[in-house]
Amino acid sequence: MDADLNANIGLQGTGDPQLDKAVHQWLRWDRNPWTRAQVEALVGGGALEELRSRLCSRMSFGTAGLRAPMGAGFNRINDLTVIQSTQGLFSYLSRYFPDFGRRGVVVGFDTRGQEASGCSSLRLAKLTAAVVLSRDVPVHLFSSYVPTPYVPYAVKKLQAAAGVMITASHNPKEDNGYKVYWCNGAQISSPHDKEILRSIEEELEPWSVSCWDEEVVEHCPLRTDPLSHINSCYMDELSSLCFHRDLNTRCALKFVHSSFHGVGHVFVQQAFQVFGFAPPIAVPEQRDPDPDFPTVRCPNPEEGASVLELSLLLAEKENARVVVVTDPDADRLAVAENVDGCGWKVFTGNEMAALLGWWMFFNWKETHPDPGDTQNVFMLATTVSSKILQTLARIEGFNYEETLPGFKWIGNRIHELSKTGNRVIFSFEESIGFLCGSMVPEKDGVSCAVVVAEMSSYLYEQKLSLKQQLLNIYQTYGYHMSRTSYVVCNDPPTILKIFARIRNFHGEGSYPETCAGVRIVHVRDVTTGYDSSQPDCKSVLPVSRSGQMITFTLQNGVVATLRTSGTEPKIKFYSELCAAPGNSDVSFLEAELKKVTDALVDDFLEPEKNNLIRRFV
Repeated sequence: MDADLNANIGLQGTGDPQLDKAVHQWLRWDRNPWTRAQVEALVGGGALEELRSRLCSRMSFGTAGLRAPMGAGFNRINDLTVIQSTQGLFSYLSRYFPDFGRRGVVVGFDTRGQEASGCSSLRLAKLTAAVVLSRDVPVHLFSSYVPTPYVPYAVKKLQAAAGVMITASHNPKEDNGYKVYWCNGAQISSPHDKEILRSIEEELEPWSVSCWDEEVVEHCPLRTDPLSHINSCYMDELSSLCFHRDLNTRCALKFVHSSFHGVGHVFVQQAFQVFGFAPPIAVPEQRDPDPDFPTVRCPNPEEGASVLELSLLLAEKENARVVVVTDPDADRLAVAENVDGCGWKVFTGNEMAALLGWWMFFNWKETHPDPGDTQNVFMLATTVSSKILQTLARIEGFNYEETLPGFKWIGNRIHELSKTGNRVIFSFEESIGFLCGSMVPEKDGVSCAVVVAEMSSYLYEQKLSLKQQLLNIYQTYGYHMSRTSYVVCNDPPTILKIFARIRNFHGEGSYPETCAGVRIVHVRDVTTGYDSSQPDCKSVLPVSRSGQMITFTLQNGVVATLRTSGTEPKIKFYSELCAAPGNSDVSFLEAELKKVTDALVDDFLEPEKNNLIRRFV
């Protein structure tokens, strides 16, 4: 470490050459007083392990980008790491697109982070723009916060080379993120993600002082503000999902909406207006953006009734029947319904997908009476989500496809299908991520909130609730019951050992043959590319060696998956029983699913033996 730098911070070196080099680089490159002060305090206090944790590793450029706590360090979200990431992204885009200088980049942001911290989403978005503008390339920087889906929508509408959204979605308040979209509007996928990461590692030193100047966006002629244009286009196009406007205008139902202290309020209000509804009643305590998320222990509406308390209380007070809740960046949607005499029903992602899938195809048939039109209609779901759309497709005659977990796979598949004249009318992932239509190749809580309202309004006219219609769907197409949870494992070698045992259960190269005494008829292992249901035993889904994922199909109709989380020390498990139409013995079906799920965890994961922590969600 330089003698001048040592003297400046009162340090004579840590005794660890690698750490000394990392500290030196940080203090030489970082110009943010808040994060510099953090590192200086850690150095002065001799907090060597904390320094190593922050400075001797980097964030992995994972699913579509970066997500981590805000603060000083190469493995945190801050000014320097965002500048480094943007420089790497810029370098790759410059090489990939001959016309990059014309197409430019879209940049959006949510409302995370306090201004005083120096890591607010607004500041990080301006620095992202400043890096691109410093190389004389145009930037379409939104002037105010927007829902995450607005960035991929703008990328397509403006024909930009890429888009960046500064958001950590529903993560804890300490986190922020850097999400990247490709020119087709979908989240980046391989090989672009790996090439961008390589470019980032080659462009770590900030190019110039101007990269730190967030004010450059205020006066640079290459910066444009797409907010008004994109919002107008989005709302105009949203009307294509409205099928019963006359009914909506006289709707007697009341709706409550919470934006969970995020960006959704204004945009959901506008969406309801587009469909002819009165505005939904906003939860006042959660309407306006607040990066501290003061009224919820966790800003994730997927947690269910425990975090929806204020919404449900307001709905009861206002005699509102349906509650819609968008997460902080408004790409996910939770739905609850007050069923007379039965209290609140909070729908799971799989249940809501059954309703929305039915609704979208019902309206498609109404507007496309020619059966031949259905040949080019698709619905998509991730492979760990309910098979309800597969069942609908088999009976109704449209097409269904599965993707790997993550909406980036759905978004890219929508793009591929659209190029061949096909139309995707609904897509979802079980973690309350839905897309009605295909106007945005990303899950979209804003559009789906108003689609749910219209579906509720239509069913109300038919003397039906959402819950009753869900039961009708199950009675017509067969019950699809699911269980989703996880175990925590903080030892990566143990996770590898668990999955190695499953792959060699009865000797080398043999998978389990039964689960809870029920025969396993097919095994698919996308980590290795094996699928026993295929003639060549090769998985139709892409091989994904970055994590572990094995799916078992059982003789009794249960489909169960074990997979590792890409961001947390978890082994997740998903199980679903797909019963035949007419089988309405719900108690028996639930017991059968529980039996298999318990055996899946106990026999295959061996929680006690492997010191796994059970969690149930």
